[in-house]
Amino acid sequence: MTDAMTLLKSECEACQNCPLGATRTNLVFGVGSPKAQVLFVGEGPGEQEDLQGEPFVGRSGQLLDKYLELVGIPRDGGKVYIANIVKCRPPHNRDPKPEESESCLPWLRQQVRLIRPKIIVCLGRIAAQRLIDPDFRVTREHGVFREKGGILFMGTFHPAALLRNPAQKKDALADFQALREKMEELRIEN
Repeated sequence: MTDAMTLLKSECEACQNCPLGATRTNLVFGVGSPKAQVLFVGEGPGEQEDLQGEPFVGRSGQLLDKYLELVGIPRDGGKVYIANIVKCRPPHNRDPKPEESESCLPWLRQQVRLIRPKIIVCLGRIAAQRLIDPDFRVTREHGVFREKGGILFMGTFHPAALLRNPAQKKDALADFQALREKMEELRIEN
């Protein structure tokens, strides 16, 4: 991790801007290469993530890793960084409240500023609505790239949603294949 990212993480560890900071076991800041060209953003950590301090390590993380491997973009290959909008687990894995997301967005914005990704993939409705469009509908708009501020954004299904609704796995795989193609088009190599 770069010095700037390490400093940002330590500042985030002291954050008590919303009630989630008082109930977390661990801060779930993010993981991956600070020079990643693709940034994956979920909504918030779950139980396993809170216990381990790393995003997407539970069942949904295993599914995310499987999709990444299937399209030749391994999590540890140096091209991806994985984070969430909120850095602390909402109780009982509920959706983050708007004020919690709002409190945490400056941390994510700083991560984006330091990483400078070419592509941001929003995992699930909440991340896509916060980062792409408040009216984003995953079932209708998944896999579509939109440019904002010089960065390409794409929303896709959250891996936890795919575990609940396996019928959407085929569409999610197509989104990851489209990501791979876009990476090739932009000459983002592994």
